[in-house]
Amino acid sequence: MKLTSDEALKMLESAKGKTKCDGWIYHSISVGNSAYIIAEALNLDKEKAKALGYIHDIGKLIKFTSHPMKGYEYLKDLGYDDEYCNICLTHSYLNNDYKCVAGGIPDDIPFRTNFIKNHEYTIYDKLINLCDLINTKYPVTLEKRLIDLISRYGVFENTVYHITEAQKLKKYFDDLLGYNLYDLFPSIKDNL
Repeated sequence: MKLTSDEALKMLESAKGKTKCDGWIYHSISVGNSAYIIAEALNLDKEKAKALGYIHDIGKLIKFTSHPMKGYEYLKDLGYDDEYCNICLTHSYLNNDYKCVAGGIPDDIPFRTNFIKNHEYTIYDKLINLCDLINTKYPVTLEKRLIDLISRYGVFENTVYHITEAQKLKKYFDDLLGYNLYDLFPSIKDNL
């Protein structure tokens, strides 16, 4: 079953007040809106990009600490197509490596580890990876977001690896666009 951006937004709106904080909801809305803008510039399906961005952190409705798995299972149980479920797993992990994540190396969950290693990341997976890394409750530079993540989660043995791959991901999209993607976000440029 497909998930529209309107349906995804309703899921987020209905989650308000049901978890320890609503910050993740505002972040998810910003991720979806940013994905829409970049997808439009790249002539991708902007509505699909927006829906994927909105829904990427939906697992936080169930449990914050294991939200990628919880979101995947939640959307699977609701009967949504794989690409919507998969985004919950792929959004945190760069470079097809479950160790390439902010916040330290997570426990090895065999299903997740194998999925991340063997999944062929689509342009939409990569787009949501990027948008997750350039949004707090609003769009910011990659560097500001990485500092935000480090200040909340700390520095770990995989932190430099994650930062390096995040920078490569931004360059990948800059190259696809043919210009700095920050040009699409005046609010980012105004705060440089």
